[in-house]
Amino acid sequence: MIEALRGLGYSAATALADIIDNSIAAHATTVDLTFIWNGTSSAISILDNGDGMDDVLLDRAMRLGERSPLEQRSGGDLGRFGLGLKTASFSQARRLTVASRRNSVTSTLRWDLDILRDDSSGSWSLLEGPAQSSEGYLEGLENLDHGTLVLWENMDRIVPRGVRAQDFLEVIDVIEKHLAMVFHRYIASRKLAIRINGRPVQAWDPFLESRPDTWRSGRDRFSVNGYEIAVEGFVLPHKDRLPEKTWADAAGPDGWTSQQGFYVYRNERLLVAGHWLGLGRGRSWTKEEPFRLARIKLDIPNSADEDWKIDIRKSTARPPLEARPRLSLFAEDVRQRARKVFAFRGKQERGPRSGPVAPAWRADRLSGGIRYRIDENHTAVAAVLEQAGSLRADVLAMLRIIEETVPVQQIWLDTAEAKDTPQTGFEGTPPDELRAIMQTVFNTLVRRKGLSQEQARRQMAVTEPFDAWSTFVETMTFEPKE
Repeated sequence: MIEALRGLGYSAATALADIIDNSIAAHATTVDLTFIWNGTSSAISILDNGDGMDDVLLDRAMRLGERSPLEQRSGGDLGRFGLGLKTASFSQARRLTVASRRNSVTSTLRWDLDILRDDSSGSWSLLEGPAQSSEGYLEGLENLDHGTLVLWENMDRIVPRGVRAQDFLEVIDVIEKHLAMVFHRYIASRKLAIRINGRPVQAWDPFLESRPDTWRSGRDRFSVNGYEIAVEGFVLPHKDRLPEKTWADAAGPDGWTSQQGFYVYRNERLLVAGHWLGLGRGRSWTKEEPFRLARIKLDIPNSADEDWKIDIRKSTARPPLEARPRLSLFAEDVRQRARKVFAFRGKQERGPRSGPVAPAWRADRLSGGIRYRIDENHTAVAAVLEQAGSLRADVLAMLRIIEETVPVQQIWLDTAEAKDTPQTGFEGTPPDELRAIMQTVFNTLVRRKGLSQEQARRQMAVTEPFDAWSTFVETMTFEPKE
């Protein structure tokens, strides 16, 4: 049975997160993970300063399914099935040793799957004390008044034959990123410090909550089947508005597109990191580039585990039917807001005094689909058409050819593959070239439209793409032709 349980699908990172759940339940404030490289004899220890266990409690903790998942748990309990310590450990290591200290007394028990396998009597041999070669790994516990140390050895899943030290280091990097994400609320609030080989793990905030340009919906609370859930939507700033390092860090362990969607928390512990939870109108939403800036925080209590189909690994969740309509409506709003930020490169909405920005393009929604047209009322376009005279028909024909040959598919492919929108709005244009173009438009507004210079500046300030260059617009003055 234990060999079968090894195939539940844990990764090293999710398995260690399960161990840390037990530390939190035991009121630990620090957890030290120590990775010891020694080829196939490498080991990992997890030491916490929690309450610790006496002989009786440790014996219960080492037995599979000692507690029923139907039992009512305390509000802060992160467990459910009574299997996490064992199944998480066995998924990565064939020898599990747990030493716990309470009232200055240390108790130690261990499981060794090789001994179980080779026991012809088929007995469940829960062994006392550490293996003879492992005593040194437990020394850190003796410096504490209370706490627990979990030791993994014979880690055939983490260090199989042929593994290199560099491979081991890469596993540590993945683990660090995962723990920084899963426990970020505990770390940020200083409820818990996690260290890896003595170095603190820094919290990873999926929502960039400290930035003023992150859009927030506000917290919405509602009851489902007798318990309360809370949901809050975030639209993160466009790449153009973030420092390069901030943008790279905010992408998360799996990248921007993969990290969009709901973040489901139970007692502030992250269960699901970026998923649309099967919601959507007609068909389930998939992860697409235009919605990569949308992230939604969702909190549920541990009393909702059965309702939300929380699995043993605490890595999946499915909203109950009663919650789906409201969550779908909420998420649809966040998704559409994120889509606008993505499409318009994070431009700020204008206040009512400035008026709406006049776009150069418009989208005509016809029965056969959407067609993108150049807006003939745009300041620069209208000026050319007015001066075209006998060439007006030629200019209109040229504009129509541009409209009919917009490389929509190529733009989409480049956006998806390069993970960014193409440069527009004079981005990267030399200042002299940009000023020359703006001066031409400004002169036309004053000379041919009869606007005052102040009126011309106001009109350009609300005309795309000049609205993004307000500093230049404010300095425009009429330059008559010589």
